[in-house]
Amino acid sequence: MTTMNHSPVLMYLPQGDDRNGLPQNPLELFGTNKLVKICAPMVRYSKLAFRTLVRKYDCDLCYTPMIVAADFVKSTKARDSEFTTNQGDHPLVVQFAAKEAKVLADAAHLVSPFAGGIDLNCGCPQRWAMSEGYGACLINKPDLVSDMVRQVRNRVENPNFSVSIKIRIHADITKTVDLCQKAEAAGVSWISVHGRFPEERHQPVHYDGIKVIKDTLSIPVVANGDIKSLKEAENIHCITGADGVMAARGLLANPAMFAGYEETPLTCIEDWIDIALEHGTPFTCFHHHLMYMMERISSKQEKRVFNVLSSTSAVLDYLKSTYGV
Repeated sequence: MTTMNHSPVLMYLPQGDDRNGLPQNPLELFGTNKLVKICAPMVRYSKLAFRTLVRKYDCDLCYTPMIVAADFVKSTKARDSEFTTNQGDHPLVVQFAAKEAKVLADAAHLVSPFAGGIDLNCGCPQRWAMSEGYGACLINKPDLVSDMVRQVRNRVENPNFSVSIKIRIHADITKTVDLCQKAEAAGVSWISVHGRFPEERHQPVHYDGIKVIKDTLSIPVVANGDIKSLKEAENIHCITGADGVMAARGLLANPAMFAGYEETPLTCIEDWIDIALEHGTPFTCFHHHLMYMMERISSKQEKRVFNVLSSTSAVLDYLKSTYGV
């Protein structure tokens, strides 16, 4: 495994406790009898700088964006561009797209000194992923998923390294239960359930399906789908019995959500500016995150002005003159 060519670099992180007393081993979070609050894997967005931000606001566990395992194993360039972490970025789960057990096991072996666990994406509904044999099509291949979990377990020597899967559900929930039970028997650490079918996008989440899954397993279950506030997270925890909740768009819009803020506080925007500049975040990513964060606190006129700004200095000047940031 190579280190990054730029700061912040990958560092070896021994297992044990680190940031704010949180364990390096993600599975230990589920033994605390408190709701585990998780930042979902998000393409382009759940990178190191954003993970650093949400960790300041009561996010317990973060995932990397999905990484194609085959590319990661083959290419040093892919490893350097797709995966960056640092001493404070823990507990951390690296999410992979994979369709072959050996390739996933090799990818897990490469990241095992630098992360607390890996996750297999069995939920991405995008056409390109499904056509390549990745993502949500894997929910129809329970034996393959189980084999992938087993081979990662056999390849990574650290017994505390977590192996999880993130799934969508079938219209026939008994098929999903079968998948989950086979994964549990293979040694999966926990299962995150996005409570929609692969073909569903903005339809209501089937929280009843998540509850059925939780009731049939003895491992932790994480609920995912349309969680946009701490109150909603706690309500879904009550409805499903899930051990954790995972948010994506809710955290993009309000990175301080898990700390109980109803909308993004200005302190969070200030923190993002400091973190993004420190990490050398590319302007497009820096700007897009601010556009999401300010969606609820900006007028239409303010959005029209802010969204077309084209440089970091213009953004900083605007935030100072408009919000005093």
